[in-house]
Amino acid sequence: MSIEAINEQLLRAIGVGVALLDRSSFSFHFYNDTFEEWFGRPEEAATLADLFAELDLDALRDGLEKNGRFTAETRFKKKRRTMVIAVDFAPTSEGGQDIAVLVCQNITRIRELESMIDSYSMMVERNNREIKREKEQVEKLLLNIMPRSVYEEFKTFGVVTPQLYDPVSVLMLDFVGFTDMVASADPSVTVTELNDIYSAFDRIGEQFGCERIKTIGDAYITVAGLPDPTPDHSKSVANAAIRFIRYLERRNLSHPNQWRCRIGLATGAVVGSVVGIQKYVYDIFGPAVNLASRLQEFSEPMQISVQHEMALELRDQFELDSLGTRDIRGFSEQEIWRLLDATKIASDAG
Repeated sequence: MSIEAINEQLLRAIGVGVALLDRSSFSFHFYNDTFEEWFGRPEEAATLADLFAELDLDALRDGLEKNGRFTAETRFKKKRRTMVIAVDFAPTSEGGQDIAVLVCQNITRIRELESMIDSYSMMVERNNREIKREKEQVEKLLLNIMPRSVYEEFKTFGVVTPQLYDPVSVLMLDFVGFTDMVASADPSVTVTELNDIYSAFDRIGEQFGCERIKTIGDAYITVAGLPDPTPDHSKSVANAAIRFIRYLERRNLSHPNQWRCRIGLATGAVVGSVVGIQKYVYDIFGPAVNLASRLQEFSEPMQISVQHEMALELRDQFELDSLGTRDIRGFSEQEIWRLLDATKIASDAG
């Protein structure tokens, strides 16, 4: 068998399309079976442009002359299907005739896979963004119901170790006549206004280093000195309480619904932890919480009741007025004080 016959058999056996072209006219001299299977048998005198209309022949000539090679991608339409073809041209000479060797690879499947990978990557990226957004929403929600340090422990270990905080100061606020308001007013209006008020309380408390623990209907509980110890925790809740009432008084001047509250302040020990398994919530328990709740019951509307021990710490910087000795349920009989707004006293005196 001659060398030419062996070469022809090799060209027919390989899984690429191969053709020999005249370099001046790009007409076909030879093509293997794979080439014919993909593109059909070129008609007599057919040229490369007839087969690949999208191919830039000027760029092809320039590449062969300057670089000795030219590679590109082009498309071939066969009936209703479009093939993506990678073409590689290399110059050679045979019997004094300039020849261009064309090697074609069908990369349609590769491009389809790449397109699928790109689509999958975009989908994964989109899902990652959604997961990140949902994670941020969950984090924001959890930070609304527990301090950040507690959240970090919960996120890392899945549980929160109960901690004793001593001393801290607790502010317990309850609205006057809330039940009657709910029964008589539009529920959506009541909830909207309550949300506005609690949001304002959160901002005020944050200014003084108070951590809102929870809201239970019309009850609002915030604490200072937790989770990080604060030496001025009593002053923090006292400042917050005064400004809560100031905010409600200003708000009531321009709103039909009049929101009035009672506030109790107490200092002491509390235990903080996450309770519940599925519907978990961060909560605090202890004498300071119970005492603040009892003191709130002794307050008149828009007044602040303070335990005696805390009043001793506040009396140098705040105006206080004794309410006398009272028997507090669950606690010993002790003197109760009313915390006054010094700004309002000065205004009334003027």
